[in-house]
Amino acid sequence: MNAIPVAVQLYTLREETEKDFEGTLRKVADLGFDGVEFAGLGDYTASEMKEILDEIGLTAASSHVPLEQIKNNLTQVIEVQKTLGSKYIVCPYFEPQNENDYQQLIEILKRAGEMCRLEGIKLCYHNHDFELEKRQEGGTFLEMIFEETDPLDVKAEFDIYWLKKAGEDPVEWIKRYDRRTPLLHLKDMTTDEEQFFAELGSGGIDLDSVLSLGEQTDVQWWIVEQDESRKSPLESLEISMNYLKTKLPHLMK
Repeated sequence: MNAIPVAVQLYTLREETEKDFEGTLRKVADLGFDGVEFAGLGDYTASEMKEILDEIGLTAASSHVPLEQIKNNLTQVIEVQKTLGSKYIVCPYFEPQNENDYQQLIEILKRAGEMCRLEGIKLCYHNHDFELEKRQEGGTFLEMIFEETDPLDVKAEFDIYWLKKAGEDPVEWIKRYDRRTPLLHLKDMTTDEEQFFAELGSGGIDLDSVLSLGEQTDVQWWIVEQDESRKSPLESLEISMNYLKTKLPHLMK
């Protein structure tokens, strides 16, 4: 298919990294992942973390950074990414109360996105399901975010689980924002009423169609995340990686 690298979102391993960050990264590398998407660096500095990544052979794909930090501390956030060797900053979550909150978010993303671009970094927005609520004016809030920001400054990190959870077709969204989705969260969903987080290939999301779009839509990183697991997170990631190895030949290295 293609040689798009695969990372893990370390939120999946939040309990493991809290106990032993470096040891957990080594286990991630042993599973065959090419990189990691950070959700904080624990007690490490960016330069310390970069040394560990280089020694283990992992790449910093991107970092989830709280909106407050993007708004108030972007210069330092960018410097951390440069030190890590990461090219992507992701706004992972925010809590809107009304449409005005979305408008404020958009203004923050506009300013931050331009600053990131000038520094050689790309800013992405990661969705959940609530942004897919319909607006009174028509369309969804997620569409509003991307329609009212410059494609050069604000990219997408679509989370296919949350798109599916909201009743949307992930494939349609990836096609609609062709070449604006450098990062993509790969997840699966159980087929029962609970719609729980599932290991890749064990649920009902059409992963084949998503993976087939990667090269033509210019995805730069596949990122595996499982918010919660009924197994140990590392066991879940191993199952997901074994599935991806059947789909992405370059992982069989």
